[in-house]
Amino acid sequence: MKISSKGRYAVSAMIDLAMHEKKGPLTIADISEKQNISLSYLEQIFAELRKAGLVRGTRGPGGGYRLACSADEITVAKVMEALGERRQNVNLMGDRYVPFEMWKGLSQQIYDFLSNITLQQCIDRVSQEQSTVSTTTEVFQKEASGNQRAA
Repeated sequence: MKISSKGRYAVSAMIDLAMHEKKGPLTIADISEKQNISLSYLEQIFAELRKAGLVRGTRGPGGGYRLACSADEITVAKVMEALGERRQNVNLMGDRYVPFEMWKGLSQQIYDFLSNITLQQCIDRVSQEQSTVSTTTEVFQKEASGNQRAA
């Protein structure tokens, strides 16, 4: 399985949609601006995601995109497959030192790994890391203010 920038952008955009789900549809322009990804490139990606049934579009004022099902039903591998990434092996050619079967096996291992990670798990991980950063920042701020008082 090959993981391209297109695949990474698609996963990031899908996580963004999932995080925004309770607030309503999200426009591609909002995602483009927030993540600094070309609008036309995102439009191509979303056409493929829509065709695969992973997102739904709503037209008109207040329109945009939403996930077609819950974030805990969509795996990272499904997003990659929607873009045709499953069909591409890590390295299609073996060489005299590394046989093709090894690359094929590595591709399968990557696919299996990504098949077990849902968008919801990604969101949970991000939330956990942000709370850890916030807690660490608070501790450092308290220590810094305590040291300033002692000086």
